[in-house]
Amino acid sequence: MKKHARTLILVFAALALGASVAAMYVHYRLLADPSYTSFCDVSETVSCEAVLTSRYGSVLGVPVAAGGAIWAGLVLLLGWFGMQPAGSERAARIAGYIFILSTLGLAGVLYLGYASFFILRQMCPLCLTMYVAVIGLFVVSGGAASSVAALPGWLGRDLRAVAGSALATTLAVVWGAAAVGLVVWFPREEVATASAAEEPIAAPTETLGQEEITQFEAWLAAQPRVELDVPAGGARVVVVKFNDYQCPACRQAYIAYKSIQQKYQSSYPGQVAFVNVDYPLEAECNTGGIHAAACEAAVAVRLARARNRGPEMEEWLFDNQPSLTRETVKEALARLAQVTDFDAQYAGILEQVRADAQLGQKLQINGTPTFFINGIRIASTLRPSYFDAAIAYELRKASGPGPQAPAASGPNQP
Repeated sequence: MKKHARTLILVFAALALGASVAAMYVHYRLLADPSYTSFCDVSETVSCEAVLTSRYGSVLGVPVAAGGAIWAGLVLLLGWFGMQPAGSERAARIAGYIFILSTLGLAGVLYLGYASFFILRQMCPLCLTMYVAVIGLFVVSGGAASSVAALPGWLGRDLRAVAGSALATTLAVVWGAAAVGLVVWFPREEVATASAAEEPIAAPTETLGQEEITQFEAWLAAQPRVELDVPAGGARVVVVKFNDYQCPACRQAYIAYKSIQQKYQSSYPGQVAFVNVDYPLEAECNTGGIHAAACEAAVAVRLARARNRGPEMEEWLFDNQPSLTRETVKEALARLAQVTDFDAQYAGILEQVRADAQLGQKLQINGTPTFFINGIRIASTLRPSYFDAAIAYELRKASGPGPQAPAASGPNQP
């Protein structure tokens, strides 16, 4: 392996850099274009968007992918310029530095992989590519490295050697400037840190320019509309959400849009209807999926609504997604809504959930949440400012007075 170590390190580092840059591009497009659908959004469980926009996809508003690109760029530079001539003592020493970086990278991908597979229960193809590249670098650099214990003694001399080389200094400066630029200038997404159970939800604001609003409304006007057999109650705008209480993206949308829903319910009573349609990804009540307590959760919310405790039950479910089981759902329902006959009512209420799921199947829903705003299908979660703008647009289109475009009042990206 030592003979080909440099080549393998360059291949894995380039693979890591490519995956990170692609993930940054997807993340940027998701922030910049509300109608964008990632090329690696394959299904509910295989989705770059769901992982990259989750709470694990960013640190202080900076995408984790940016950190991956910075890390991969440094490894690539060390392998390309530092491990020459191949097989030399210097190359073995640089491989040792790469091994240390790979150890740190491995710790990071193990954590992110655990969050992706066991907490979010989503798989991101670009992230998987990065995981493979980091593991490959760890194995190859470990086999090619000289004694890691001796590296601290060499570090000072190697840094002085970099400072004494015009080419090495230039590359180091370029890498540092690029790293700072990614951190400072990558568009931020404000993270909604308030718990879904806290009242009121204080959402930051994002200003949409008139050009952005015009372009978005043109996109809305060009979309086909689907007739949905859901109760509207005379509302001029009907917002339908196909929902799974164990879906992380559904939780994010619930938190991000809650203040918007409250706004229209209070300012335009009866004019905007928000309709939740159950689409649990569980075989017991739908076509299947990986959410083992999703059907139970949907039944619990319906039972809680009968006791006027539906919102409280929804908040508890979204706040406790990772630990949902049939028993924990039953216990929460008894505590929050005083419903103690869950098992006795379960079969009957489950038929109502199945009816909702059948509607989703008819509409070919392939991921949650999926929204329909007056029949316009929104396959991915809109940034809240655009979600607000879409409702305002539909109100203006309907007869009678409606709100003005919320150019300066829409909440920001969570």
